[in-house]
Amino acid sequence: MPTLLGLVPARSGSKRVPGKNIIPLAGHPLIAYAICSARTSGLFDKIVVSTDSELIKKIAIHYGAEAPFLRPKELATATSPDIEWIKHALSQLDKKYDAFAILRSTSPFRQPETIKRAWKQFLNTPGIDSLRAVEPCRQHPGKMWVIEGHTMRPFLDQSRMDVAWHAGQYQALPKVHIQNSALEIAWTRVVYEHNSREGKVVAPFLTEGAEGFSIDYKEDYYLAKHLVETGEAILPKVDRKPFIMPKDLQRAL
Repeated sequence: MPTLLGLVPARSGSKRVPGKNIIPLAGHPLIAYAICSARTSGLFDKIVVSTDSELIKKIAIHYGAEAPFLRPKELATATSPDIEWIKHALSQLDKKYDAFAILRSTSPFRQPETIKRAWKQFLNTPGIDSLRAVEPCRQHPGKMWVIEGHTMRPFLDQSRMDVAWHAGQYQALPKVHIQNSALEIAWTRVVYEHNSREGKVVAPFLTEGAEGFSIDYKEDYYLAKHLVETGEAILPKVDRKPFIMPKDLQRAL
């Protein structure tokens, strides 16, 4: 069986949702659910958190992940490409792994079974470089526009169509999927052969229900809390006592 490394990215500088990776949800910081779902899946040879924060490092260790290094600040900006922190993480480990999975803290409803299903699909799909979580696109690109001065044009050229996509019903449009943050899995060789996290041949992993839900904006966080409170979405089980946040951080969150 190929060896599998779990990578949980958790930089400290989120602007849209301050403290995003460790914001509390149902008594635990978001990152706890990424770590615990990975641990419970039983698939990973190692689970490593890549962060530039000493606090996040402590939280990661508390919930059972390893955090053997701090990510350099220049690799933890809002515009830092993922491939840079991935290469840094791989270079810091004393062992090489056949494949790696990226498990972002911002997808709290990803279950151990989600990861197992994705890993099975990855192994059973020959010839791919990677697998990435996707879901049906609600805002179809055929109905998107680019504003140019006082006018606008369709984002996708539809001038030769009898009925433009922007004038059609959603159900009549080509099916389009959008990536979500639930997970990504790739062969480690892809990082070095293509200098990318996904390579050239990418398989779709279709998430179900709330698996692909991502907290990217404040309203997403409030919706996540509502989904938990109403039982419409289930969080992975956490087998550790809640991490006690410093009081000043509690007020900031």
